[in-house]
Amino acid sequence: NKTRPEDKRNFTLLLKMLRKKLDEQSIKDGKEYLLTIAGAAGSSFVKNTEIGILHQYIDYANIMTYDIHGNWDKYTDFNAPLYSASNSPQSKWSVNSSVDAWLNAGLPVDKLVLGVPFYGYKFDKVANSNNGLHQSYTSGSSISYKEIANSYLNKAGYRRYFNAESKVPYLFNGSTFISYDDEESMNLKAQYIKSKGLGGAMIWELSQDPNRVLLNSLYKGLN
Repeated sequence: NKTRPEDKRNFTLLLKMLRKKLDEQSIKDGKEYLLTIAGAAGSSFVKNTEIGILHQYIDYANIMTYDIHGNWDKYTDFNAPLYSASNSPQSKWSVNSSVDAWLNAGLPVDKLVLGVPFYGYKFDKVANSNNGLHQSYTSGSSISYKEIANSYLNKAGYRRYFNAESKVPYLFNGSTFISYDDEESMNLKAQYIKSKGLGGAMIWELSQDPNRVLLNSLYKGLN
């Protein structure tokens, strides 16, 4: 997307005007109107918006804390690591880093809604070293939890690993590496939301978990 320096301020003004018009309509018809945004997990979004000002006009912000790593990276890595891995050869950004960046920029903690993915990334022809983590690969693509559960979990040759630092699982069979979230990591993210006092969780997206495996884990963890 093309950007201009004035976009930073204009985005705040847009939200201010939207809030004004919604409040005016609420007075007319007695209905409640929510104004929310979905924001990127990367630090550049925080730097290029006035979070410390615009928060007064929104009810909450959904933070898209996924796609932190994927098939655009040089090496295999985690889609949505809760914390960064100290030995990662590439960006050490994480869910926690994003939350801290938004909060430090002035967003009230109860207005922050944490995004969690019901999908992962599959990397092909991965170098068979370090159980496939942080290795070179030839191609990659996103993959739903439904497909992971049906075609890869508990299948011959695939072994599940759990990264103690990043608090997320992955699968590897010597050639294919799959980064994803499961019941364990989803519960840990729910506990993180509660411990931080965040506003809740947002999902991308429901149809990727038709049997509600991740959804139920998230729900139980938040209650």
